[in-house]
Amino acid sequence: MKKIIYPEKKDWPEILRRPALNTDMLRETVKEVLDRVKTEGDKAVMEYEERFDKVKLDSLRVTEAEIAEAEKGVPIELKAAIMLAQKNIHTFHRSQRFEGKKVQTVPGVTCWQKAVAIEKVGLYIPGGTAPLFSTVLMLATPAQIAGCKEIVLCTPPDKEGKVHPAILYAAKLAG
Repeated sequence: MKKIIYPEKKDWPEILRRPALNTDMLRETVKEVLDRVKTEGDKAVMEYEERFDKVKLDSLRVTEAEIAEAEKGVPIELKAAIMLAQKNIHTFHRSQRFEGKKVQTVPGVTCWQKAVAIEKVGLYIPGGTAPLFSTVLMLATPAQIAGCKEIVLCTPPDKEGKVHPAILYAAKLAG
């Protein structure tokens, strides 16, 4: 970390300048990854997992045994906090459920709005050095309430190929 103490006013613009990222190469890399995943499926995902996250996986699916093991590793205080957060998130989003009302605009003409849940949703949960297990709750809970039939959660594993225990606990709690 670079510390700057009492800089001259003339140096402020340089100090405050945000770093710029050339996204030209990034766009090309993302396109290559998406094309390979589209054509090669899980095989490509596992190769990229090894390349980018430096972990070789046998499977992309978390087992029930891994979920049970993770649940044992989450401290009781954190479990209580996750449960409270899930309850609060559920209460908030449940109050937002859309309930269409039929309106007769003129005799014989009835109008209404209808909300239909997205059938399949994918949730990306950041992992790594800052596993955002709260994101599981903030994404999965509204999807459950909305009636999404299939919810797929993706998150990067650690160097041993394991998902952070709090992420798995929150995922189990959120359904």
